[in-house]
Amino acid sequence: MIERNIRTSEKFLLISYFFILLFMLFHDWISLGVLNDIDAVKSVNSQKGLIMTTFINSIQIVILICLILLFVGKRYPIWAKLWLIIHPACIFIGILISWWLPYFFGIGADEKAENYAMMFGDTHAFLPIRNGIQPNTIHVL
Repeated sequence: MIERNIRTSEKFLLISYFFILLFMLFHDWISLGVLNDIDAVKSVNSQKGLIMTTFINSIQIVILICLILLFVGKRYPIWAKLWLIIHPACIFIGILISWWLPYFFGIGADEKAENYAMMFGDTHAFLPIRNGIQPNTIHVL
């Protein structure tokens, strides 16, 4: 049996991904008070669309968790290291394109502002409106 030396950083990474998975699974389906408005999200997106979005977003996180669990406490092969860097980087780029470029620079804001206002307009936000977009607290976190 191979002895595993599980680092604190690996534990933190796994715990973080489990919280992200919970967020992906439930934030469009279970009311979190002022942090989300599931009725508004459902008014803009079809049930089929929400199911597909939830599935696609969640399965990505499940794959990352499984990859970490496979090698936790052991030496990660280069392909696993690359996947654990490239995939989250792509998710981060998607977040930049979806929220932060429109918010800060107005890039794509015209296409997103109306839907974002409908889905997230009644949720808690602490940032000011810029370019017609106000990221809500749950998406900032």
